[in-house]
Amino acid sequence: MPRKQLHLNAFLMSTGHHEASWRLPESHAEANSDLEHYKNLARIAERGLLDSLFFADGPVLMGDPGRRPAAKLEPTVLLTALAGVTERIGLIATASTSYNEPYNLARRFASLDHISGGRAGWNIVTTAGADAARNFGLDDTPLHRDRYRRAAEFVEVSTKLWDSWADDAVVADKEAGIHALADRVRGIGHTGEFFRVDGPLNVQRPPQGYPLLVQAGSSESGKDFAARYAEAVFTAQQTLEEGVAFYKDVKRRAEVLGRDPDGVKILPGIVPVIGDTEAEALELDAELDRLIVPEYAKRQLARTLKLDPDELHLDRELPDGLPEEEEIEGAKSRYTLIVELARRERLTVRQLIGRLGGGRGHRTFAGTAVQVADTIDHWYDSGAADGFNIMPAVLPSGLEVFVDRVVPILQERGLFRTEYTGATLREHYGLPRPANRLFDTVDTGAGHTGIALAPATAR
Repeated sequence: MPRKQLHLNAFLMSTGHHEASWRLPESHAEANSDLEHYKNLARIAERGLLDSLFFADGPVLMGDPGRRPAAKLEPTVLLTALAGVTERIGLIATASTSYNEPYNLARRFASLDHISGGRAGWNIVTTAGADAARNFGLDDTPLHRDRYRRAAEFVEVSTKLWDSWADDAVVADKEAGIHALADRVRGIGHTGEFFRVDGPLNVQRPPQGYPLLVQAGSSESGKDFAARYAEAVFTAQQTLEEGVAFYKDVKRRAEVLGRDPDGVKILPGIVPVIGDTEAEALELDAELDRLIVPEYAKRQLARTLKLDPDELHLDRELPDGLPEEEEIEGAKSRYTLIVELARRERLTVRQLIGRLGGGRGHRTFAGTAVQVADTIDHWYDSGAADGFNIMPAVLPSGLEVFVDRVVPILQERGLFRTEYTGATLREHYGLPRPANRLFDTVDTGAGHTGIALAPATAR
């Protein structure tokens, strides 16, 4: 019996996910703003038949620019350019529900979906951090529960706007002088807790109906949100046991809401460092860690843990008395992952910095192509993943070696496609095109659309 095939997404970050990747002699230190660099990466990923490209983002300068390249191009603009040099690979951009408005964002993603021929995806995030808040006239970040309530209503409004044009609205009847049927374009008349939007959208319904809806939070609120809305979930899991538990939990929550659990694809992140031999891979991994500047990294860790940097000592373990997750207002699940990793393995701050330097809490793995394929296969077979968020430590070389050496092994095992069979991102993920709730049906429900849409007051 053929094995069910996994999904592979290329999570791209300037010179690579390892914070010291830019210091390698072969790295292009200003790749973060170089379109040709990203065009090359997109072509490599498409050559490997990967499902999608993904760019993280936030409305604030992320991290210390003294430590690594921190500036980022706006992802929907970047992916629009990459749509022109690719044909099949999906294009996923992060956009915050905390510091955008539904109308503008729905228009941007509808535009990207049209321009790319149905390859757009939206990674839905709720932005935490006082530094981001101050860029938008606020003194501090909104409360965790308020951010998720706003996010729920934001998705509601966005999907209504994408539905505000019927699929058959445009008739382009030159003889009759009718371009679109007026009764097939409709306002949404939304009034909720956070938004009042009349509509309709000024872009036709996207080719996919909705862009693929992606989510990356793993807190309790994040998992509830994923179960209700997400079609792909990007997550960070350090151990197989944690991965299996997360996978089962999110699938169960989706099923409780009346959704098909297989309509929610779970993709943990993995940072592969690949060598011809295991020793070579371990040496490359160690070389990258040697290039980390400890004082920069310590300041970043202290910020994540809500501590003063002077409270951390490089050759000691984390101090006692750290806050519980419930006391943290932003990035709750990542905070817990880091603290549990440090406590479980009794890591010093210096060792923890090294473990986080490659993927900020995502699982790192150094080995041969076969060993990387084996760990992917094992996690997939054990029920911890529907696929993986591939996060090369160094770019472009890390993506090239994954595509040229690991992908063929997965193909030989029947775990990955040998050609694209679909044209849209939804087709790559084996997901249906959502019905239009304003025109196609009276009450679609999760079974018809593949997405269980929450009321505006949802968590």
